[in-house]
Amino acid sequence: MTVLASERTALFIFFGGTGDLAYRKLYPSMFNLYKKGTLREHFAVLGTSRNKLTDAQFQEAVRKSLGTTKTDKEAEKFISHFAYEAHDVTDQAHYSVLKDRANELDKKFELQGNRIFYLSLAPSFFGVVAGYLKSEGLTDSEGFNRLVIEKPFGRDYDSAEKLNDALSKSFEEEQIFRIDHYLGKEMIQNIEAVRFGNTLVESLWNNRYIDNIQVTLSEKLGVEERASYYDNSGALRDMVQNHIMQIVSLLAMEQPVSFTDVDIRAEKVKALRSLRVYNVAEASTNFVRGQYGAGDEQRAYRDEDNVPHDSTNETFVAGKLLFDNYRWSGTPFYIRTGKMLADKFTRVDVVFKKPLIDIFSFPQNHNAPLEANVLTMYIEPHAGFSLRLNAKTNGQGFQTAPIDLDYFVDDADSKATPEPYERLIHDAMKGDGTNFSSWQEVSYAWRFVDQIRKVWDLQQPQFPNYTPGSMGPASADELIQRDHRQWVYRLNK
Repeated sequence: MTVLASERTALFIFFGGTGDLAYRKLYPSMFNLYKKGTLREHFAVLGTSRNKLTDAQFQEAVRKSLGTTKTDKEAEKFISHFAYEAHDVTDQAHYSVLKDRANELDKKFELQGNRIFYLSLAPSFFGVVAGYLKSEGLTDSEGFNRLVIEKPFGRDYDSAEKLNDALSKSFEEEQIFRIDHYLGKEMIQNIEAVRFGNTLVESLWNNRYIDNIQVTLSEKLGVEERASYYDNSGALRDMVQNHIMQIVSLLAMEQPVSFTDVDIRAEKVKALRSLRVYNVAEASTNFVRGQYGAGDEQRAYRDEDNVPHDSTNETFVAGKLLFDNYRWSGTPFYIRTGKMLADKFTRVDVVFKKPLIDIFSFPQNHNAPLEANVLTMYIEPHAGFSLRLNAKTNGQGFQTAPIDLDYFVDDADSKATPEPYERLIHDAMKGDGTNFSSWQEVSYAWRFVDQIRKVWDLQQPQFPNYTPGSMGPASADELIQRDHRQWVYRLNK
């Protein structure tokens, strides 16, 4: 079914408007929205950065990012809505110039005073920009004002709280949209549809029927050009605190009263509040880390450009999460993520408990024990579901074997699926915060992660401890095997 797009009206002011993210993701996503009719006549983009560019030079750079030529009339019409202003975010006087350009574009394209300020900058500038936007009158327009910010949102709870306090002096919480692009992925949003749209699933979605839940975010590449940033962040801060915690909260939350951003966020916060924050002993037992060494044609992490030769930064994390609430008490959530692993994929495996009595496994039947039912949600690169059931094999006798009921999104639907940033920009224009992180979600995630980090900072890791192309260090397998379980996805199984 095709849903007709409603045109949205807004001025976008991009801080960091000539950066890699803007050209690689943001402008192409906006062009997709333009082609679909969400953006049409009444929108404008004002790019800003320290670079000295004319409007024409900026428009040419945007054209290149779209992969179009001047013969593409639709692209040319889209690009005509773009303007540029060289800007120093720390210079108060520059905001007056920015305000004049914003008012000019508002009048030209009839934008009704609607403004979206998109900050693709270092977090240290978030509070500065937000403060000047308020003090210099850029938020005084008659329409809506929304602030979109990229991660990282702090590097621990204290820094995140200071950052949030700075933003809240100029913007209300409902005006702040903290982007986590994983929440824009089609299959992440499908978690809610599968859980709350199917009685069969939701009635079993608890500790009475589910043995454990596994979340794996696997990356095949190393740090590449992000080495300088990554060595000050690591897998725990870069992946667990945001992407994984957001996925886990969707899996663990209770059913919201209604499908609105306020009610969905409220239930996610409740789930994160019940997440057990580990003490030193628990953190040491329930979380492991790794750093990749050298492979056949791959340098060790410590030999990568811009990485110290004695770096103790982790490129892999695996852990066990426990929720102390009625629904999940006793059911562990296992998570893992890392670089230079066997392949690039994201998946969720929901492992159900086996029958209390396996009537097929008596010795005289010579039958292998029943396997656990597993519901797998494939997030990327291929989107779909798989449900593993036990069934009788064909032939004489009575033997059982697992079978998979699979559904994968076909190529045509995959091509029509909005890109994460396309979806999130659209939601920001609507004012829908469902797929953005609230401050409370961010704060509870940091409180949990900080405890792990504090313990690790007191210990000297034995790095490197896994080879490229594996699924991480042996300690990740030992972590789950101690509980007499195993990863659903594993090599050489």
